[in-house]
Amino acid sequence: MSSILKSILKKILKPFGLLRLSRAYKRRKFALKYYNTKLKLINRWSLKDTEDFNFYYHLTDHNFDVLAHIISIVTKKKYEDIKKYFVELESDNDLREFIKRETLLKNYGKDINIQYGRRFGWYAIARATYPKIIVETGVSHGIGALVLTKALILNKKEGHAGRYYGTEIDTSMGKLLSGKYKDEGEILYGDSTTTLKKFKNQIDLFINDSDHSAEYEYQEYKTVENKLSEYSIILGDNSHSTDKLSTFSKEKKRKFLFFKEQPLNHWYPGAGIGISFR
Repeated sequence: MSSILKSILKKILKPFGLLRLSRAYKRRKFALKYYNTKLKLINRWSLKDTEDFNFYYHLTDHNFDVLAHIISIVTKKKYEDIKKYFVELESDNDLREFIKRETLLKNYGKDINIQYGRRFGWYAIARATYPKIIVETGVSHGIGALVLTKALILNKKEGHAGRYYGTEIDTSMGKLLSGKYKDEGEILYGDSTTTLKKFKNQIDLFINDSDHSAEYEYQEYKTVENKLSEYSIILGDNSHSTDKLSTFSKEKKRKFLFFKEQPLNHWYPGAGIGISFR
């Protein structure tokens, strides 16, 4: 090809290249509208003295509405009653002050702002079904343990006593479960599947929140399958990442639903609650 022809083709094609670049710029700018707020939140969060994992955040109003509907279906309770349980936990200043004080004492971060997120769902299910035995695998700081034991405290006042058991492999974790809340439960330290194999009580509410590998999650379900009460409920904290609770539910002829979190004013995209029930 002659140099003259190359020059002509270059002049002809150049505007098309600019158009493509212009379109790409506009498309990128449009797409970033969905993420700019998140990027700003990441920048703010990274400079704070707050949690490094197991992120704490509130949920959007719409997300609360969806969660209430789902739990209403699972527990066969009225939507309005489930919403009352949300308000009950949100307005519990005694629990909030306890958490605030203990997180500071245990140096979890001076900027940490504990919000319950999907644990509102855990709490509402515990209040709506009056479980006699709750088991949570993987306790971390112990926010879930506190939320669940508070539900048990109120259940007991209504004539339905229960007990909480958490399993945790890391002996430095679970320290928030203390004071009057520890009267309602305990943490069993060691590998969760080993602990569950030795567990003698029938389980009404089982929450998987330990090792988040798919294989380990499934192994927990298989370990407790013969320890579950007739109308037990299983909550999977890993169901946004794996299909293991769904698979287990199909195998055992259980129903399965999934709730996806929508965090409010937080960069984290949210996890969720897998729910297996009769």
